[in-house]
Amino acid sequence: MAAQPGTASPGAPISPQAEAPNVYSEGILAGLVGAGTIALWFLILDTFRGRPFYTPTVLGTALFRGLEALSEPEQLPASLELVLSFTWVHVLAFLLIGVGAARLLALAEREPDFGFGIVLLFVIFEFGFVLISLAFAEPVLHALAWQAVLVGNLLAAAAMAAVFRVRHPRLMIRP
Repeated sequence: MAAQPGTASPGAPISPQAEAPNVYSEGILAGLVGAGTIALWFLILDTFRGRPFYTPTVLGTALFRGLEALSEPEQLPASLELVLSFTWVHVLAFLLIGVGAARLLALAEREPDFGFGIVLLFVIFEFGFVLISLAFAEPVLHALAWQAVLVGNLLAAAAMAAVFRVRHPRLMIRP
């Protein structure tokens, strides 16, 4: 039985051009899951503290009005405009991260030796984010507990990793 022209046999590797739509859809899915996870984490924390949407209001204020607008963050009223604006930027950032991670995983599937480097890149990226936040966004971290930010990022990363693990059950990483 001959294969149809333009189709791959079950054991044949998929060309990078053929796998591109899968990589992008997988990255978008992982990005949405990551963004949703961290948003849900902060919604739960903020609601538990009696100030729903406080975190995206603080982050939206810092992003769109500048750090000087956070001189008294405890006095900030929840703003639907800031929450929606920040959420939009936040989702876009996670979509970019998700697509980037999906592309790196596609590379690791073809070349398992790249896997350890990808894991190392993730660790550096995660802690680099925290260090940059500590250095440049001090008013934000005074308004929000840096531990909650770190836990939120780790939860989002774990959720995204779960999406990728389900989609790549046989992925092998070799150092």
